[in-house]
Amino acid sequence: MQGLQYYASQLAISMDDEKRSIKLAEDKYRSFLHDAEAETQWRNGAPPSFDQVNLLFEEGRTKAWPEGSLEDTVQNAIKSWEMELSHKTRLQDFRSINPDKFKLIVNGKEGLSGEETLEMGSYNALLKNSLPEELKYYKAEEESFESSHDAFQSAFPRGFAWEVLGVYSGPPTIAYKFRHWGFFEGPFKGHAPTGKMAQFYGMGVLKVDEALRAEDVEIYYDPAELFSGLLNGPPLSADHEQLDSSRDNVASSTKTTSTKRCPLH
Repeated sequence: MQGLQYYASQLAISMDDEKRSIKLAEDKYRSFLHDAEAETQWRNGAPPSFDQVNLLFEEGRTKAWPEGSLEDTVQNAIKSWEMELSHKTRLQDFRSINPDKFKLIVNGKEGLSGEETLEMGSYNALLKNSLPEELKYYKAEEESFESSHDAFQSAFPRGFAWEVLGVYSGPPTIAYKFRHWGFFEGPFKGHAPTGKMAQFYGMGVLKVDEALRAEDVEIYYDPAELFSGLLNGPPLSADHEQLDSSRDNVASSTKTTSTKRCPLH
């Protein structure tokens, strides 16, 4: 238990130092959300806003961890890692991982390096599987980083929130349980929205180095738990799909890089 408390205090100190030394885009759940270095390359030209998904998180979370607790610290550290993966385009700009050693392992499959994960995108990395073609309800190998994010942002317009449910071991290997949820309020892969909550639970193992940067991230969950909610929507007609696609294209073309919101995590 002393090791857990030490990890929480050290990571909290690291995050506090970051906030004192640089000007942050305001977000109480994520660190390294800043543009202090002129060389940092953001996917949409500027740090994203997480206001919308933060509201969903606060309204729907089942655990409200005390600020600075181990659970709160691990939760915010993983949110920071996901933010960098989704919104920074170069691994050299990441502050939350050890780029030389980083591996993402999903359901026991072969680990992906930082560069492989960055190129593929978090959704494709998490949803890639070896099922027969006729059983695949999501084909990660046919999706790009952009198309995968567009698909889930369309399905969850208010965001896809994430919370830690418990932490069971301390550094350098941290085991935790998590929950991911959102409201299916937009079309997804030819299925009409239901307005109902879609969610799944999982376990994770996070290995950190001496600087508290992630080296290995292992995630275990059942993708069917998520897709059972998304595929419950009735099939859209061809006309509806074309209209939705046109709306998405118009929305994408009118977004500005400085105001684009991030509805995820």
